[in-house]
Amino acid sequence: MTDVVSKSTRRRIMAAVPQRGSKPEMTVRRLVHGMGYRYRLHVRGLSGTPDLVFPRLRKIVFVHGCFWHRHNCTLATTPGTNTCFWRNKFAANVARDSRNMRDLRAEGWSVFIVWQCETRDTAFLRSRLKGLLQDAVGTSRYRSSKPAKLKR
Repeated sequence: MTDVVSKSTRRRIMAAVPQRGSKPEMTVRRLVHGMGYRYRLHVRGLSGTPDLVFPRLRKIVFVHGCFWHRHNCTLATTPGTNTCFWRNKFAANVARDSRNMRDLRAEGWSVFIVWQCETRDTAFLRSRLKGLLQDAVGTSRYRSSKPAKLKR
């Protein structure tokens, strides 16, 4: 099947896909913040520049798009044109993700992936995130009884 837009238009569309602050990432950030957890965003000193980093818990959350990172769901389609390029691109993305997770685990981090399709069901996602972020005894060192004050 041929593309319905020109190459330059397709390039502009693909370049507009956000790397940070995407809708799935913002959904995860709002849920985690609402549960009382605090985190660091996009820490460059760590492999793969993780989306959310919980330093005291030594946990990392990546929010992956199903298309780009090849989740096994209906959102992970492969374009019909230039398939050789896309297969190589996706293979490189998956290999890079594996390498980054291996490096982070070797440094003592627990690494979790939240897939784009999982952000549709916020109740499920909230329970999954709560399970991921709790300590071994079932409580988090991040949670406080008072909401955090924001600096303005």
